[in-house]
Formats: sequence, C-alpha cells, structure tokens
Amino acid sequence: MSDEYQVTTNGEFSEDTIRELPVLPSKDLVLFPHMVVPWIVEPPNLVKLIDDALGSDRTIAVVFSKEREQGKMDLKRVGTIGLILRMAKDDEGHAKLIIQGVARVHLLELTEKEPYLKAKVQPAKEVVSEDDLEVQALMVNIRQSFSKVLELSPNLPNELGAIVLNITDPGMLADVVVSHLNIPPEEKQVVLEALDIKKRLEIAIEILTKQLEILELGHKIQSRVKDQMDKTQREFYLREQLKAIKKELGESEGAPEEIEELKAAIEAKKLPESAKKEVERELERLSKMHPSSAEYTVSRDYIDWILALPWHEETEDHLDLEKAEEILNQDHYDLEKVKNRIIEYLAVRKLKPDAKGPILCFAGPPGTGKTSLGRSIAKALGRKFYRIALGGVRDEAEIRGHRRTYVGAMPGRIIQGLRRVGVKNPIFMLDEIDKIGTDFRGDPASALLEVLDPEQNATFTDHYLGVEFDLSKIIFIATANVLETIPAPLLDRMEILELSGYTLQEKLEIARKYLIPRQLKAHGLTRRNVSIPKKVVSRIITDYTREAGVRNLEREIAGVLRGVAKRIAMGETEKIVVSISNLHEFLGPPRFESEVAERTRVPGVVTGLAWTPTGGEILFIEATKMDGNGKLILTGKLGDVMKESAQTALSLVRSKAKDLKIDSELFQTTDIHIHVPAGAVPKDGPSAGVATALALISLLTERPANPKVAVTGEITLRGQVLPVGGIKEKVLAAHRAGIKEVILPKRNKKDLVDVPEEVKEVLKFHFIQTLDEAINIVFSNGKRKKK
Repeated sequence: MSDEYQVTTNGEFSEDTIRELPVLPSKDLVLFPHMVVPWIVEPPNLVKLIDDALGSDRTIAVVFSKEREQGKMDLKRVGTIGLILRMAKDDEGHAKLIIQGVARVHLLELTEKEPYLKAKVQPAKEVVSEDDLEVQALMVNIRQSFSKVLELSPNLPNELGAIVLNITDPGMLADVVVSHLNIPPEEKQVVLEALDIKKRLEIAIEILTKQLEILELGHKIQSRVKDQMDKTQREFYLREQLKAIKKELGESEGAPEEIEELKAAIEAKKLPESAKKEVERELERLSKMHPSSAEYTVSRDYIDWILALPWHEETEDHLDLEKAEEILNQDHYDLEKVKNRIIEYLAVRKLKPDAKGPILCFAGPPGTGKTSLGRSIAKALGRKFYRIALGGVRDEAEIRGHRRTYVGAMPGRIIQGLRRVGVKNPIFMLDEIDKIGTDFRGDPASALLEVLDPEQNATFTDHYLGVEFDLSKIIFIATANVLETIPAPLLDRMEILELSGYTLQEKLEIARKYLIPRQLKAHGLTRRNVSIPKKVVSRIITDYTREAGVRNLEREIAGVLRGVAKRIAMGETEKIVVSISNLHEFLGPPRFESEVAERTRVPGVVTGLAWTPTGGEILFIEATKMDGNGKLILTGKLGDVMKESAQTALSLVRSKAKDLKIDSELFQTTDIHIHVPAGAVPKDGPSAGVATALALISLLTERPANPKVAVTGEITLRGQVLPVGGIKEKVLAAHRAGIKEVILPKRNKKDLVDVPEEVKEVLKFHFIQTLDEAINIVFSNGKRKKK
C-alpha cells in the first residue's frame, strides 16, 4: 500500500481546524456534500478502516482517485468528509455502508499508509460571488435545463424536480444536479474542486447543456426507429388483412398476384429440367419474403434473368455460299486467304449443321478489318452479332459471373450478351483477346478456356445462374493484335487467320470503294461537292500515313472532307477539286518523307526491317567509333535479345577482321557505339543480327551501304543466317518506304507466298545463307571512303 497512492497538493492553507482522518479512496464515485449514497467496501484493510471509524466519530475522508500506470493511484487534492450513517457486514466479511457527504476538504499530507491511509485535512473555504444577480440567473438556467433532462431520462425519479426547485443555496444546487447526472467521475470531480460558487454554477450549466444535447439526439434516434418499426408492423398487418379478404373473395389461394404471374411465366418458358428446378426453388423462397427486404430483390432479379435468357430461341441460318461470298467481297477488298477460309467454314456448316467447328481468331495490326469481318459473317449467315470488348478485363467474374450472395451481383458478359441478342445462336466477337489482364480477382483467360472449347461449352455454368447453359450453338470469333501475349492453352483453342496489312494499291482501292463514300455520307457531302483524284489519295497514303491498316488513312480523308465542308458551309458553290498542290491546305505539310538515301549516305548506317504489333517498319541501325579501350555501347532502349545480337555481331566481325581488311588493333583502341534511333520506343526481337553486323562492317571498312537495300535475319557466331518471322509485314514496310531490294534468310523464301504479287513484282529479293553473301550485296557498289 505504501507505494500505491500519491497526493498532489498546491496552494497554501490555513492551519485552522486541521484534522487527521482515515482516507477512503474512490475509483468510480465522487461524493458531494449533502449527498447520501450506498457503498460496499471489500478489501480487508478498508473494512478495518470502517470499523475504526465507527469506533470513534464515524467520519472519514472520501477522495476520488484516478488510476495511473502500473496499478498506482493518484488521490485528488479535494475530497469530501463523509459520515457513516449505517454499516452492516455480509457472510464474506464485506462492509455495506450508507455514507452522507458533509463538507469539502483539502488533503494536506498523508500521515499513515498502513494498514490504511490517513491524512491531515482542512475544510475548503468556498468563495461567494458578489454579483448576486448573475448567480440567480445561472440558478434559473440550471433548474430549467435539469427539468428537461428529467423529462428525457426515465431512470431519474420525478421527485428530483421538486427537490431542485426548493434548493436556494447556489453551491448546493450545482452539487445536487451534477451528482445525479450520468457523466464520467472526472467531470464530477471538476465540479467538486470548484470552490468559487459562480464558477461552479457555470461548469454545471455547461455539463447540463451537453448532457441535454446527447439526450435529445438519442430521443430523436429512438423515435425514428420506433416510427419505422411501427410502419413495418402496420404494413404487415394490412397485408395480412388483404390476404384474408382476397381469400374470402376467392381471388387467390393465398399467394400474391406477382408470385402467380411468375409461376405462369416459368411454365410457359419450358425451361430445361435443372433450370426449372432451381428457379422454382427460388420462387418458393421469394413467396416467403417481405417485398421490402434486400433478399427479395436478389431473388426476383435471379428469376428475371432465368426467364429472360433464350433457352430455345434461335435464328435460322442462310447458308447460301455464293451470297456469302458476295457479301464478303462487298464489305472487304482483297483478304482472299481469309475469305476462302470463312467460306470453307460456312460450307462445313451447310453439310453438317451441328458441326463443332474451330474458333476463328483474326490476328493483325489495327485497322485491317478484323471486327468488320465478324459483322460480315453474321450478315452472310443471317445471325445476330454481338461484340464483347475484352481489352483491360482483369476480373474472372466478367466471364463467369458473380456469385449470387449480395445485392448487385450479375452474370458474366457471355450471359449478358445472350440476353441482349435474344437468341442462343448469335455470333460473338471476342474483341482484343490479347489484352486480357490477370490480378488478384482471377484469370479471365483461364475462364475463357471452357467458353471456347467446343467439347465443354455445351455445359457452361455461370456463377450467377448456378445452372448449365448450352453455348455450343454460338459462333465465337476472336480478334488480336499480338499472339505472343495470349496464354498458350487459350491460343490452342483457336485457329489463327492473319491479316498482315495492305499495299499501296490495296489501300487505294479500299479508299475509293469504302472509305471515301463512307466519309462523304458522314460529312453530309456528295461527289458533286468534291472530287479527290486517285493520285491525291496516293499522296495521302505515302506522305501522311505510315501504317499497315487503313484507320489513319480514313482519318486523313475525313480531315480533307472537313475542310471541304467548311468551305461549302461558308458559301462556296463550285465543285472543290482536291489536288496535290492544295492538299497541304487541308492536311498541313507532309508528315513522312523518304529518308533512306540520306540516312545511309555515310558509313556505319544500314536499313533493317522490324515487326511491330501495328505492322512492319524499317529500322536504321547506326554505328560509330571513338578512341577508347574496346568497349561496346548499346543505346536505343534495346531488349535483351537485341543486345545479345549486337554482341554476337561484333564478335563475328572481329573474327573476320583479316578477311574484311580491318585493322585488328582498332578493337583494342576504339570504343564502338551502336544505336537504334527512336530511343523512346522499346525494341526487341531476333531479327537485327545481320543488319547490326553489316553496320559494323560499314563503319570499320568505311564503306557506305547501298541505300536501296533493306535486310532482316539473325546470325550465328559462325556467320550462318537464321530465319525470322513477320516476313509479309516487313516486306510491305520496305515497299512503303521505297526500298528496291530486300535481303531475306533463304529459309524464309517459302513465306513470300503471302506477299501480294504487285509487291513481288516491284521488289528484288536476295535469299542468303551466310553473312558473306549479304556483304557482297550491300557493298556491291560501295567503295572504301578515302581519308
């Protein structure tokens, strides 16, 4: 006990009427003067304190003590003298008291700590305010506020109101009011320590006001809850009465009208057995729910989805192959290989309507007509078409649906699409299937494996529906820009049809047959308003676009027609002829110019060919040298594969230094820097090895490369040339850039079958097996530059 208590005192006190009294610490209760409270004392040392006090004058000092860390207590400096009115002990020896507060006292110092606390105390002198009028006003406010508290507090006896009205002493009024409030003992201790009567009244009115706000807010909340409950009970009672009335009138057998309508709709729908069993179970649950509950909405939405799906509705196929071929030719220029495959697909459908055909995937750069091909197939078959954009989808629930455990759950996009088209055999276009993502919400690509498998999708189960739905009647067509990002199992489900890009002649025909008429209609113009000659369209293609598809070409044509529409809207009446001389007025200066000859004029630069997701491109590989110690520097945001190709090319050139008449000391005293321009664009892939080796040879032999030649292929350390991919895209890129000769690996000769004939007629192809053959071609006209 000796270290458990500490008394904090401040101020100076008179020694008049100083007494030594036993101290009873109080943790939960603050004793006010004139207050009578029951008390239970359990610790044996405090029971002895009570016995000793009863043996003398029955007075003790009751002091509020606040618990500190490690179980220690802080005794407050102001307490109350308590008079023990009555005491009794129970069977366990605990003392049950009734104590009356007598007066406030100051604790001066502790005199004893064992077996219980004793302290010297001095009566506290209260300060009476001279402003009697303000004190009276505070007393009036306290009485009014306390009467309101009594009205809102059912636990306080109403007799307190009369007692408070009859108290004339301001200090006693504050003590009595605060002692009966349900507030923390710390706040009551503040009032006990307020010896200035006016200050005590102000503290009391502040506490009363706060307590009154809390009680009023609680009363409002309770009233609102009660009103809501009363409303719900009243509605339930009225509905029960309405049921009874309808039953007496024979209008219903007890089921609500809505439930009866849903039952009739389920019977008329002729659902499969599993779906019918599930929806009837849900309807049974629905009939037992209150319409205002959240579960009612969930169950009702589920039944609506089941009834809205096309379980048996189909469209009839029009398998006229000649008509289908005509539609494909009307909607798309060229693409003969793709069109033939589509006709073959439709032919098998005609001979065997229930055939489980492959999933077609149109792969190619943007703007090559992948999505519009799907629309043309739907048009040829007479089926409904629905496009599902998969770009950026990361949640598996987008395919399989959300589980039906919360408000707002929905089926996946497959089921949603079936509800929108209203038939079970539409054509679904899975657009941008290569751009599906994966995160903590699951893998949508894995969910598509079941959807796109003809052996499994007849029993596809959406998480929301919870029943099987037959997807085998749907024709799925996918589109992609890049095949490398599609997971291997998903890629295995599909047959790839590649759309590589268009030549200049093909773009001219597409612009003439499709793009210009479509944009004329979109801009409110006709051919009587404007004329765009073929040579102008050709100039737009070469000087303002550099793409595999025709999307940017259509934008440029739209730009020309916007300028024409502006002139006509401003009053020009004559037909506007767009010419090469005034083309810049509509589109500005040319964006692309041939720079091959200029870039390859100096030694160390070779024109390479690269494949990108948006088609093929030419690539300038530059090399330069400087004094150093044989270090190789690579820049241009190259990937690991291209870095390894550059290192392989340097090693190969060093091994052939004697044959190429290169001073071998150069490799010890010179640093070589290889750079691929457009440094902000990432570049990688096994196709720049030959071009890099030729750039190094051009630099070290000081012979410029032939500007009319572009090269692609990978090399080995022995100088062998390996085949690469994307031949069609690369050849078309060379054609667009004005290249005349293309060097390809010999094993890629078979890939030229996909290149259009008009391109093969213009370009000259060299097929090589070793780097020496490429050197002879690229430097056939180049002479060693004299120093």
